[in-house]
Amino acid sequence: MKWFKLFISLILTAGIFYALNTKFGQIPPLGKFLSPNQGFWQNDVSEEGLYNDLSLPGLNAEVKVSFDEYLIPHVFAENEVDLYRAQGFLTAQSRLWQMEFQTHASAGRLAEIVGPAAINYDREQRRKGMIFGAENSLEAMKSDSEITSYINAYTEGVNAYINFLKPSQYPVEYKLLDYAPEEWTPLKTALLLMYMTDMLAGGDNDLEFSNLVAELGQDKFDFLFPDFFDAIDPVIPKERDWSNWEVEIPEVPEGNYPVDPAEGFMTKPHPDNGSNNWAIGPEKSATGNPILANDPHLGLNLPSIWYVMHLVTPEKSVFGATLPGALGVISGFNEHISWGVTNATRDVKDWYQIKFKDSSKKEYWHDGLWKKTNLRVEEIAIRGSEMLYDSVFYTHHGPVSYDENFKGNGNEKTGYAMRWMGHEGQNNQRTFVQLNKAKNYDDYAQALTYFKAPAQNFVFSSTEGDIALWIQGEFPNKWEGQGKFYMDGTNPEHDWQGFIPQEHNAHVKNPVRGFVSSANQHPVDEQYPYYVFNDGYDMTRSRVINDFFRSKEQFSIEDVKALHGNNYNLLAAEMLPVFFREVNTSELDDEGLKLLAALKDWDFNYSMKTEAPTVFQIWWPKVRNKIYDELDSLDSRVRYPFTYRTFELLRDHPDHELMDIKVTPQIEKAQDLITSAFIETIEELNELREAGRSLAWVDYKSTYVGHLLQALPAFSRFDIPIGGNSGIVNATSRNHGPSWRMIVEMSDPPKAFGVYPGGQSGNPGSRHYDELIDIWARGDYLSLELMKEPDPSTAYISQSLTPKK
Repeated sequence: MKWFKLFISLILTAGIFYALNTKFGQIPPLGKFLSPNQGFWQNDVSEEGLYNDLSLPGLNAEVKVSFDEYLIPHVFAENEVDLYRAQGFLTAQSRLWQMEFQTHASAGRLAEIVGPAAINYDREQRRKGMIFGAENSLEAMKSDSEITSYINAYTEGVNAYINFLKPSQYPVEYKLLDYAPEEWTPLKTALLLMYMTDMLAGGDNDLEFSNLVAELGQDKFDFLFPDFFDAIDPVIPKERDWSNWEVEIPEVPEGNYPVDPAEGFMTKPHPDNGSNNWAIGPEKSATGNPILANDPHLGLNLPSIWYVMHLVTPEKSVFGATLPGALGVISGFNEHISWGVTNATRDVKDWYQIKFKDSSKKEYWHDGLWKKTNLRVEEIAIRGSEMLYDSVFYTHHGPVSYDENFKGNGNEKTGYAMRWMGHEGQNNQRTFVQLNKAKNYDDYAQALTYFKAPAQNFVFSSTEGDIALWIQGEFPNKWEGQGKFYMDGTNPEHDWQGFIPQEHNAHVKNPVRGFVSSANQHPVDEQYPYYVFNDGYDMTRSRVINDFFRSKEQFSIEDVKALHGNNYNLLAAEMLPVFFREVNTSELDDEGLKLLAALKDWDFNYSMKTEAPTVFQIWWPKVRNKIYDELDSLDSRVRYPFTYRTFELLRDHPDHELMDIKVTPQIEKAQDLITSAFIETIEELNELREAGRSLAWVDYKSTYVGHLLQALPAFSRFDIPIGGNSGIVNATSRNHGPSWRMIVEMSDPPKAFGVYPGGQSGNPGSRHYDELIDIWARGDYLSLELMKEPDPSTAYISQSLTPKK
């Protein structure tokens, strides 16, 4: 009996040992995770005393680093190569897991970390050609010896940090997911840039539009989806004259579009990915110095997408937001210029129906010939499972993303190929390296010539008093209508016929009105000679911003800060009078009439404690959904018309045939539809009150900043007190919004301010992990000051990186 008990005890001990050191599903090996020597306890630290002086392999001279109280590094190097080596090291020191996780996501390699749950995501990334595009860009960068030397130095800096780490020092996410960091490579930098390209230029509506035109006919489609709205206030002022350009536009070819598009589509970027930026010239500035501002609108995540740095060599001193994994400052300023970016949202992704010779897919028909495909076998590693092999065939258009094995129409001889600027080899790193040391408008304009995708609105200001804005990217020179629908991959006239010349990219310098701005609105008006497709450009933020700068003669930095925090909803201001006009008050009870009266007294600001925004955000979608219920009833995938077109329909065509509701015949016009939606809104508001929910906008919206692994609420921040919403200048919605706010006055030296909703450290155990969120939510900023040399008296932490002997 004694031996039996001993045997059972040994079995139980062995079982416990196995369980503590084995990963079950998403649960990490608890023995490792809870170990006091190497587990998550090791990540509960303060940075003081952690950032020691180190010998860094490959350095040519000492690099001095002074961290301020918010852990922003001021990096002082003797040369550019050492600077980028140190940038790689320091970024990894604060954000290693984030850097690697984002490049794994870009490459479609998440299944090897989290298992089968990520297989479909990984297949999408491979079929988008993400690695293919990164490889092409890497080749383009390799043709530039200077950029190659900087990327290699950055890579070696990251790897130096990885090599310094012991397993006990790994970021906590590695311990949670039970894996280890791998070597950084230049391809990972290219993948990080592809990650951003996909986020900002990866959307399209070709499938939905193809379905709509097939269901509704061309006339109805054109009515619902016009290329221009009369009310647009474009990025480039309407008074810009293009008449002296010599322009060649491809003719619209004969032939039809495919009528049997793919059945599904890949996951799309967040529809609100965008930004604001503007610059006012000396005559509109209260100090006589140009003032520039930028606030990119992206997902609100921890760690933040941005990492702030000040990079100094004898030739430059540049400060701003960097992308962990890439060279230099992306949105920032130096002693001479400042610049910022917003998404230009141009249509640079088109789809082609491919006709294969047979099910082998070795050949496809194009221009009267059978042409050979290229096969790329994607090897997708899956944690805990066997390798998955996915065959992706490439044509001259690009990867055949959809076929009978992946969201196609079931026909073995039909596929759908993607033509995307993201696949073109590009050396975007050259743009930012040059911007970081640019001294004037000519330097800025030259730097932009290297930038192909994602299309961006680059705003500019300088100490010389210039302001400018270029809509920069490499854009296909399309015939009118090209890219709206799936195109015929057998017809060479449906191919891209060339590109708009760089000098014909829309731009403006020192306009008469005294300011430039962009907010993802239509880039130009109808006078611009090249075809620009309307993909649902902003119609509200842009007009609020431009009206603001037309409202008085001069503006201060405080005015600009107030505009960043502007909560005025122009959509509500324009839409609600139409609702008030149409709603049938005879059908409302006392509660409904009281609510309607309160809405009429509202100033259309999405302030935190106000309930009116909550009411409108429930009412308006109900109206929209009732208008387009017949589109929902179609068998194929479609999208609703653009918001501004819906407003025009309600305002100008209240008796249009779309105003009926198929399942409720007595609702036949806007009055019936709007009244019905308002009654349903009252019912939903009552349900929320009965459930104990606050109707104050801040509570209903409930903004949060979530960890990149959304399954980790303990590493996220919830219920952040901030107003605003999508479509508002302060575009803070539930989990999306201004990911970086920057304001720069081009005085001598520049006066600059910046903040983002996160923190410099990627370690949830650090106070620097999320300490900027509250500052950001209040509408406050950090002061960003250029320093010529380290100041030990003001340094929170000093670190010295010296050449390794």
